Amino acid sequence: MNKTLQLIAAEDHVDDGNPKVLQLANDADPLAIEVCLQDIERIDLHFPKFTDGRAYSQAFLLRRRMGFTGEIRATGDVLIDQLVQMQRMGFTSAVLREGVDASAAQRQFDRFAAFYQGDAVKAEPHFAASTGA
Repeated sequence: MNKTLQLIAAEDHVDDGNPKVLQLANDADPLAIEVCLQDIERIDLHFPKFTDGRAYSQAFLLRRRMGFTGEIRATGDVLIDQLVQMQRMGFTSAVLREGVDASAAQRQFDRFAAFYQGDAVKAEPHFAASTGA
């Protein structure tokens, strides 16, 4: 299932001030962005703690309402049991916390073959795709 979510080790995530990377504050409204998204390659969304899910809503808005097609990266307090939901909401990469084994994170994707509901990445529900309806 993990065809699109790239897992990044904490030490490999570098913020080098690239102007094509937008860091969106956790409390920012994506609909109020005053930058042309066509000029942006990656948007970093931050989880200040794992219980704060506002970045999920931001990712969904960026993908479904705003049509952003670039990379959306999860940073901050990213837990491996959140990775599947992150992918379904439109994230394309996630920075793993220091010391997290990428193979343990990958097992989260191996546990789920499909989902009944549509999501930010694939809006069509599973039954419609499987029956051709």
